[in-house]
Amino acid sequence: MERKSYISEIFSAIILLMAFGFFVLPVLFIMLISGSTYYIPLILVLVAVLYIFLVFLIFKVSLSKKNKKIFTGISLFAILLASIQPIYEWIDNQVSTVNAEVDIYQYMPFVEKNQVVKLPVPATLQLEKSLPKMDGATALYPLYSAIAQAVYPENHYDPYSSAVMVNQTHEAYSNLINGKVDMIFVAGPSDQQLARAEANGIELKRTPIGKEAFVFFVNNKNEIDNLTLQQIKEIYSGNITNWSEVGGKNDSIRAFQRPQDSGSQTALQRLMGDTPIMEAPSEDVATGMGGIINEVSQYKNYKNAIGYTFRYYSNEMVRNKEIKLLAIDGVEPTKETIRANTYPITSEFYIVTSGEPEGNVRALIDWVLSDEGQALVEQAGYVPISSYK
Repeated sequence: MERKSYISEIFSAIILLMAFGFFVLPVLFIMLISGSTYYIPLILVLVAVLYIFLVFLIFKVSLSKKNKKIFTGISLFAILLASIQPIYEWIDNQVSTVNAEVDIYQYMPFVEKNQVVKLPVPATLQLEKSLPKMDGATALYPLYSAIAQAVYPENHYDPYSSAVMVNQTHEAYSNLINGKVDMIFVAGPSDQQLARAEANGIELKRTPIGKEAFVFFVNNKNEIDNLTLQQIKEIYSGNITNWSEVGGKNDSIRAFQRPQDSGSQTALQRLMGDTPIMEAPSEDVATGMGGIINEVSQYKNYKNAIGYTFRYYSNEMVRNKEIKLLAIDGVEPTKETIRANTYPITSEFYIVTSGEPEGNVRALIDWVLSDEGQALVEQAGYVPISSYK
């Protein structure tokens, strides 16, 4: 009789284990593909403690008062130890993130109450047919959306599937190289993008239409307001690692970077020249069913962090009051210093085409370079490439 009871208890314990597995394994799988791997040890510990407790009940194990205290102490210690990483992640997530994205629909052309600037009078160029397909960087979408609104016929131009699309820089270059669009509004191409175009037998024709400042920013509470160009290079090469080395507090520097082939990462690479860029902070990011990879962390506004972007994107689109733009070599990044070329990291942005532009693509580029087009560049909040009347 006791043997049958013992077998029954073992069977119950096995069924219980299978039931736990049925519910817990899918949860662990979701944690794995979502990138929330730091919860897995805590879940396993909680499940193990609960399972052992229920097994004790099944086998009617009676613990002494001392053993109960030992079991409870070990369980609590294991739970506390497994909770350290989730607690750290929760605290870390309370730090605000300077998002890489904005609500681009507010800049969609021909939408009521959008944020797109308008010319005071109809544009002299009006395209009706064979509309050039546009794409470009998020930071320049307000500009070329305004161009489309001035020159294209009124219509619904979805940001992701129309003649006026918006993507990040690397995807815009891919779309141009693959012949999906006729022109893109972007910063200059990276070496990899140039090589990719050449491998496809394509020459990237760059037409500068405006100027922009490449800017560095820190937490608003950081006492540093200015860095030299050399200090920036030393920070991003890993030679300067503490804010005290540049006149700040004794705190390690967290120098964030952007993904490869993004416009701002290419700008950093151009700035650094032959100086190697140190490895960036990274995070585990799930890529659907493909597993977990290491990617460059999105900028988080830690008190000791530094990041970079372009002036217009920071000031006009993100408008995050918790960060501040740094002066470089004593010069602040403003439209005036960009126009005068006194800000040290001023660069052109372009309309890029596959080879020499023709037809309506040529006509549109010529219009953007005209006094009327350059006035629209200015009105949209950017610095035009040339003076206009």
